[in-house]
Amino acid sequence: MKGYEKYVPFKQIEMPERTWPTKTITKPPIWCSVDLRDGNQALVTPMNVEEKVEFFKLLLQIGFKEIEVGFPSASETEYAFLRRLIDDNLIPDDVYVQVLTQARPHLIERTFEAIEGAKNVILHFYNSTSTLQRKVVFKKDMEGIIDIAVKGAKLIKELSEKRINKDANIRFEYSPESFTGTEMPFAVEICEKVMEVFECTPDNPMIINLPATVEMCTPNTYADQIEWFCTHMKNRESAIISLHPHNDRGTAVAAAELGLLAGADRIEGTLFGNGERTGNVDIITLALNMFTQGIDPGLDFSNINKIKETVEKLNKMKVHERHPYAGELVFTAFSGSHQDAIRKGFEYMKESLSPYWEVPYLPISPADVGREYEPVIRINSQSGKGGAVFVLEQFYGFTFPKAFHPDIGKLIKEKSDALGTELTDKQVVSFFEEHFVNLFSPYELGVHTCVSINGSDDEEFNGCIKINGEEKALKGLGNGPIDAFFDALNSLGINGFKFVNYEQHAISSGSDAAALSIIELLKDGKNYFGVGISNNTKKSAFRAILSAINRFEKEKVN
Repeated sequence: MKGYEKYVPFKQIEMPERTWPTKTITKPPIWCSVDLRDGNQALVTPMNVEEKVEFFKLLLQIGFKEIEVGFPSASETEYAFLRRLIDDNLIPDDVYVQVLTQARPHLIERTFEAIEGAKNVILHFYNSTSTLQRKVVFKKDMEGIIDIAVKGAKLIKELSEKRINKDANIRFEYSPESFTGTEMPFAVEICEKVMEVFECTPDNPMIINLPATVEMCTPNTYADQIEWFCTHMKNRESAIISLHPHNDRGTAVAAAELGLLAGADRIEGTLFGNGERTGNVDIITLALNMFTQGIDPGLDFSNINKIKETVEKLNKMKVHERHPYAGELVFTAFSGSHQDAIRKGFEYMKESLSPYWEVPYLPISPADVGREYEPVIRINSQSGKGGAVFVLEQFYGFTFPKAFHPDIGKLIKEKSDALGTELTDKQVVSFFEEHFVNLFSPYELGVHTCVSINGSDDEEFNGCIKINGEEKALKGLGNGPIDAFFDALNSLGINGFKFVNYEQHAISSGSDAAALSIIELLKDGKNYFGVGISNNTKKSAFRAILSAINRFEKEKVN
């Protein structure tokens, strides 16, 4: 691939004293949703006010306490939306709405008009600081960029002190935009200058947001930047260090997690990672990653399907089938070996009553995100016996004998190969019953009786079977109904079958409960399975025997 020579490798930070690699995330960060700003501006069709109100209510239900609601000084729609939230008292008392503005006087003044009457506000202002932005966009040196930030901070402080509503809580947030492309000493210097304006203290800290406005380096380097910043800034205890990762390199989640290890306190992101270009960091993935490590993320994603449905409707964008935790296929296994391991994991959980989630290939229980009724195992030509057996066990409600699994898997794989498509659960059950249950040729059970003799364990079978449609009478005696039926079959020359194993299970309850019987017979050195279903337990067993014999006859013909 040509053209790579024009790209300059990102310069690493010399930081041998880094400590973040040995740390572990043990608690959630402060979460701030920016769906209504970063997420909304990235949509082909941005949300209208009513749609934004619905999205805002969804974020409240999930549990966000900090929500960026827009850039009211730059957009009339976002101004109207914020006024709607304030005037209709839609903002709970424990929730901060965050508003964004550039560090420009007329935009700052308009922002203060927009927030009038709000109880809790985070006023977030920014200006670009990166080497490239200074050179290409602003054509200013470092002092000129610092001057923009400090003047903006002074105006914000002045206007906040003049506010009519003195009961309001205003917190301040500053972002050196394009932080990842900014020299670290300069990033520290400009943030310190802004903090000096607000006279920050540990009791009255300021949010310092360090955005990967463009993701430019590997996650470990981003973590180095965050740790370098945190350890070199003055008055660190008077700042809440916030991260705002983008996903240009596809590693925003990793960058955010390593950034937390490096000292950050807060994360700004969106649901499902929607945002400019390749998107913002995905808060759902971050939060549920923590959940799988035994950490309460403080956000509720227990009904992930409903959240996905609402976001897809409002964003008019589809969540990818492979999206972590929420995608349609993320709890689905097609691979045979994976299906078998998952099936055994569910069996282990049921038998062991383990308080811990211990199912291979599934890092989280689907039930914890409200997906317990969706198929975890789905069947196609790549699937093995374990997947087909799992579907049947879920349908019938009991465990199939292990020796029966290869025959089931072979049948379902052949069907999937022939059709060239995924098989639904209904199709799997239908094919199983067609080939193992409803197999009535050449032998079919007819009218019969089977009763005990003089109250003993011995039983007598009397009745008929159809052989290729022709009825034949038969009679047999034996130690129990199965033995008696085999004796009756022998009288018609149907012999040579050795009884190997027999299981019977109730597959419904009540007075009309059905019994499913599984029989295993041996003939000419090969095992044959048959299945019978009936409300009469003896009839169920007789049908299973004939099913196994019919499978032998069918194989002999083929």
